[in-house]
Amino acid sequence: MAQVAAAGDLECIDVRLSQLAPTDLRGLPVPENGVARWYPPEFLPRDGAGVLFLDELNMAPPAIQGMAQQLILDRKVGSYSVPEGWFIWAAGNRKEDRAAVFEMPAPLANRFLHLEVEPDFESFKTYALEHNLHEQIIAFLSFRTTLLHRLDTYQPAWPSPRSWAMASTLHRIGLDVTAVVGPAAAAEFRAFISIYAGLADMEAILRGDGDGLIFPSEPSQCYALTVGLGVRAQDVGQAHNAFRWLSERAGSEWVQLFSMDLFRQMRARSKMGDLAALVQRDERLQAFLKDYRSLIGAGG
Repeated sequence: MAQVAAAGDLECIDVRLSQLAPTDLRGLPVPENGVARWYPPEFLPRDGAGVLFLDELNMAPPAIQGMAQQLILDRKVGSYSVPEGWFIWAAGNRKEDRAAVFEMPAPLANRFLHLEVEPDFESFKTYALEHNLHEQIIAFLSFRTTLLHRLDTYQPAWPSPRSWAMASTLHRIGLDVTAVVGPAAAAEFRAFISIYAGLADMEAILRGDGDGLIFPSEPSQCYALTVGLGVRAQDVGQAHNAFRWLSERAGSEWVQLFSMDLFRQMRARSKMGDLAALVQRDERLQAFLKDYRSLIGAGG
């Protein structure tokens, strides 16, 4: 929500409803000229424009949810009114997510547009590349996309986008990832990274010295090598060398996978224009990219 607000040049106020008491939202009654006046909390917006984000809505007890219902329906509670330029959003986990939630009252639920957010590997991969998650984490999940999110009701640790991001930090410093993704996913990940020892020399390929190297035939190795090259290419020269090596040895599906990862990287580094110019001077790559011209045409 903070990212969405920032993209729209809006302020974002994050209110964790499960941590509040009813008076925290309605305000405190203060005597004034013989009448109790409700003083609203300082965290509610007074002016400007933004998103009032009511997080953990269904973890809040019924009394708080009832107070939130008035805020959402009437845009006011007690003597406080939500300013005109503010949007009210809320979020919560589902019962099937094993969250300790209260049943949301039907009248409150009926006052929302309901959107279910589901894990999406391509979205996670974009995030992972932008935030420099470990290449072996990205390669493994490219190979085993179903392990991006798999709730295990019998284990406290299980794979999710959040836990794989934590696993990347642990793996980078040489620690086991079982504590964050659970024993089953961790065992598969360890088996996957063991294949790295048998991969072609990626640094040689990126230098342009990969003429004597071959592209593997085993699928997990194909994913490891292809994703690894896309993550490790730091400049347009290395990107071009890897692009050309793959286009001469790998099937089109692997070159396309590499292309998508590489273009994400180059756009993030504002080097897409340089890469496009280099590729357009290479006749071999031009022949391959004729079906994917739109991928590099949007660079800048």
